[in-house]
Amino acid sequence: MKTLVINTGSSSIKYQFFNMPEGEVLCTGLIERIGEDTGHIRHKKLVGTPLEFNEELPVLNHQNGMEKVASLLTHPEYGVIADTSEVELVGHRVVHGGEEFSQTTEITDAVKKTLDKLSDLAPLHNPPNLVGIRMAEKVFGNAIQVAVFDTAFHQSIPEYAFRYAIPNNLYHEHGIRVYGFHGTSHRYVTREAAKMLDKPLVDCNLISIHLGNGASMAAIKKGKSIDTSLGMTPLPGLVMGTRSGDIDPAIIFYLHEKVGLPISEVNNILNKESGMKGLTGHNDLRQITEDAENGNEEAHLALAIYSYRIKKYIGAYLAVIGKVDALIFTAGVGEHSATIREMSVAGLEHLGISLHAKRNIEARGACDIAQNKSAVRILIIPTNEELEIAHQAYKLMN
Repeated sequence: MKTLVINTGSSSIKYQFFNMPEGEVLCTGLIERIGEDTGHIRHKKLVGTPLEFNEELPVLNHQNGMEKVASLLTHPEYGVIADTSEVELVGHRVVHGGEEFSQTTEITDAVKKTLDKLSDLAPLHNPPNLVGIRMAEKVFGNAIQVAVFDTAFHQSIPEYAFRYAIPNNLYHEHGIRVYGFHGTSHRYVTREAAKMLDKPLVDCNLISIHLGNGASMAAIKKGKSIDTSLGMTPLPGLVMGTRSGDIDPAIIFYLHEKVGLPISEVNNILNKESGMKGLTGHNDLRQITEDAENGNEEAHLALAIYSYRIKKYIGAYLAVIGKVDALIFTAGVGEHSATIREMSVAGLEHLGISLHAKRNIEARGACDIAQNKSAVRILIIPTNEELEIAHQAYKLMN
């Protein structure tokens, strides 16, 4: 089944085209800087004779961008299908499904109306996701459109874990609660971990650690999410590239009332100027690690703060899960930073977590980097959110 996976951002369209259920990737692509003077299109054909298309030209809007996706899929040289009617299924990444959507859902007019109402919960993400859906419906008119939600995996979190200790009406009337994000990634690596451990998914207790520019952790008990570090928004929890993670909420009032910063500026600081960028001036972990190795104390402290927060959440999740089978490191930083992995589990031997230093440094791809004696395995599993979306969409239709 020819399945197109689309991830629409405010000024971008990321896509992968699969042959399902085999999971064969036919082509991938990214259209960036939509609506700017000069856009950028990158497309890779991966079957037959592999070819890559790169071009800079104006991409006026998302419809224009989706039309360019269609033209590349059907291009005589770079394409993989003869006509857009061959696209049978389109899976859309949708960031926020609120409490309304706990599973993958076929898109209807009623679903789109609900997603529009949920935009208040994810104003930076859901509106462009909806634009992508509407444009895909026009361009790939014969395909079934399916929404896969970042929040859905965390809908199994019990109420005592997702509720905040604030007046009840704020939850009942405004939906203020923990939703969690990166659910597609956490779901994918959880399933892959079960395969690596050779255990049924329902018997797996795991701590999933997704470390990219955005970062989150999930406590997985019997294959289901029971807690996660992100909340109603993608701001709390771990230290991230530009986001602060957990802070004393009264700091917001202090910055506004005592320092005199407008709320909009405080919001910008916590989301775009904090995290590793706030601590070091930039958010590239590779550069920060290199600076720390070269004796930069600011960079060294930033790495210590970053990994200490991860360690605190590992401890908390061990407490709520009980016996844990494995830690999973995934996403860009989790997969590639031996330094962060080492610092995050250092000193946890008394909890049955023992890292094998050589395996950690030499790690490539999916592997186990724990010492043989470690009671808790330490896995690296490259995430594949696009493949997970394709799987979820195909599963729904079949």
